[in-house]
Parts: sequence; C-alpha cells; structure tokens
Amino acid sequence: MKKVVVFSQIDREVLAKLQQNYQVVVLNPKLGDINEQIRNEVVDADAMIGAGRLLNESNLAPAQKLKIISTVSVGYDNYDVNYLNQKKIWLANTPHVLTETTADLAFSLLLSAARKIPQLDAWTKQGEWKRTVSTEQFGVDVFGKTLGIIGLGHIGAAIARRGFHGFNMNILYHNRREKIEIAQAFNAEYRELDQLLQQSDFVVVAVDLNAESKALMGAEQFNLMQKHAVFINIARGSVVDENALIEALQQQKIFAAGLDVYAKEPLQTSPLFELENVVTAPHIGSATAETRQKMVNLAYQNLVDALEDRTPRYLVNPQF
Repeated sequence: MKKVVVFSQIDREVLAKLQQNYQVVVLNPKLGDINEQIRNEVVDADAMIGAGRLLNESNLAPAQKLKIISTVSVGYDNYDVNYLNQKKIWLANTPHVLTETTADLAFSLLLSAARKIPQLDAWTKQGEWKRTVSTEQFGVDVFGKTLGIIGLGHIGAAIARRGFHGFNMNILYHNRREKIEIAQAFNAEYRELDQLLQQSDFVVVAVDLNAESKALMGAEQFNLMQKHAVFINIARGSVVDENALIEALQQQKIFAAGLDVYAKEPLQTSPLFELENVVTAPHIGSATAETRQKMVNLAYQNLVDALEDRTPRYLVNPQF
C-alpha cells in the first residue's frame, strides 16, 4: 500500500478518503521536532500533502521514492523547487480556485484603509463618538480614482475587474510583459513601475514571489507614491521592504496601507501594530470555508492522480 505523509492539518473528509486507500501518517508538532518527523517518515513515503512547512534538502534528503508533494496553496515559496527537480519529485499546487476570494480581500483591505474602518470601529466602541466627526476621522474617496495593479495575473485581473466595473476606477498595471487582451477588458493602461507609483491613488501588489519581485517595493518606490495614496499587499511579505514601508507610514509619505502578508509570519510584534494608518490581516487571502474546501479537494486530486500514474493537472515543475 502506498504511503502518504500529511504534514499539516487538512479537511477531515479528505483525510478519511486518503486513509481508505493509502497508508497515511499524520505529522503532529506535539510529538516532537516536526522536521525530525518528516525525515523519519519520508524514507518510504510515496506522497506528501499539506501546507505551511519548509520542505527542502534538510528534511527531504532521506526520501527514496517520493513522487509528489501536493501543497494546499497557490504559492510555493516554502518549497525548494530546484532540489525537488534534482530528486524528480513533482510539486503540485492549487491555483485559480482562490482567485476571486483573494481579490475580495484585496478590495476589503483597500476600502478599510481608505475609509479608516478599523480605527473608526475602535474609536466608536471606545465611546469617542461624542460629536460630529472631524478631519482626523476623514478617509479618502475610492470611486473614480486611479488603481495601479502590480502583477496582472489571475488575481490582479480580478482586482482590476472589481475596480473598473464596481468603482469606475481608472486602471493602470505593471507586469513583466504587457497583457493587452486582459487589459482591454478594463481599459487598463500599461505603465513602468515608477510611472504607476507616481500616477496611482491606490497601489495593489499581486505578483508572484521570485528573484525579480523580491524587495520590489522599497524606500525609493514609496517615495514616488502620492501622499494621499493607499498601498495594499496581498502577494508575499518579501515583495516589500517592511522597514521602508513602516517609515513611509510613520512619516505619512503615504496615506495608509492594508496588509495581509509580512516578511515574517506569524507576525507577533511589529511597529506596524502601533500605527493607526495601517490595516493588518493574518494572511487570510483564501480563508473562507468554501475556498479552502476547493483548495484541499484540488490538492487531494493532484496527489491521487500522481499516485495512480496520471499527470496531475496543476504542476509547478511538470518537466522537473
């Protein structure tokens, strides 16, 4: 019987289906060092499924017949793809099913930051609403403004659609290459990054994390943004120089920020928490019951396809 290692919590029904057909080992941090558990269990494992663990040579080296790692996520920066290629291990992910949910979150952060919703929620509940609000409580308008999107992939396009159709926004975008057909649907105009930052009222980062996008947004870039601009990051924390962002917010070089991702996660303490002009969320881009169910179902199908000698639909490294 083929062996499957489950390296994080997954849906109980999916786990039960795996247990019906395979030898399943569920790792548990309460039983000791998780990386030691991985090293012990991958020796004779055929597949792995889960999310949120760093998997690389340090814990996968003992694997002798591992065929696939199926991650319940669209991002795969936790996995050493080069090493997996060397070992001829497939890496499958779950793209597309979280596109709309993540775009919803991006706009939630944008609206919340623009209208100071979290601050005013706390202000109201604390009994500070004693008179008509003053300029300190004022936000900035969203309707009809210019939305700059960095990364016009599936999620970036879904954000553009919301801005164009829902809020009559002018859409600018920056991408590694122009996407004329996608852009036409929203009358979106391509800009170099510097131009986009200078011309946008709202800037949303929706790029993949790679060598080109790491630290894409630093002090130089924040200095180019307009003083009334709002910055949103739903990509990866490493895309942004967090210290530069904190400085820009502290010095009010930009109006506000809405963040779902951070350089270090989980984020326990940070100067960001002391700032009123930033909205923070705990990496919840795909965190709805419906979307997470779709993701784990897709991850399950990717894994089963590989174990049953079929090529999974969504492979990060189809040709190793």
